[in-house]
Amino acid sequence: QVLLQESGGGLVQTGDSLRLSCAATGQAYRQYAVGWFRQAPGKEREFVAAVSWSGGRTYYADSVKGRFVISRDNSKNMLYLQMNSLKPEDTALYSCAADPRPNPVTVSTSPSSYAYWGKGTQVTVSS
Repeated sequence: QVLLQESGGGLVQTGDSLRLSCAATGQAYRQYAVGWFRQAPGKEREFVAAVSWSGGRTYYADSVKGRFVISRDNSKNMLYLQMNSLKPEDTALYSCAADPRPNPVTVSTSPSSYAYWGKGTQVTVSS
């Protein structure tokens, strides 16, 4: 069992930066690929970024590539999302999630692959 809790969201202006954090419980977390997803009002949940269990491979949605950086610190059971050059279209509820397959070879960008989810942290970018 893995529990996840996000923090770091807030209200910022266009062009600002934010760093989201996700704290995980359970040592099994270190074997799982983890990712960030977001959901804006009236829209489906969408993939933002993911990182392999070792941290060696990262994946990004085209909409955030070059602006967001995902990282993890397995010694602290932490996941991060550094968001730079924020835009109003980045406004959403951001959730971290863990894929329960131990040491997966591939990292999924589909929400259905992730069994563990945090409750989310709101990011609002004003224009």
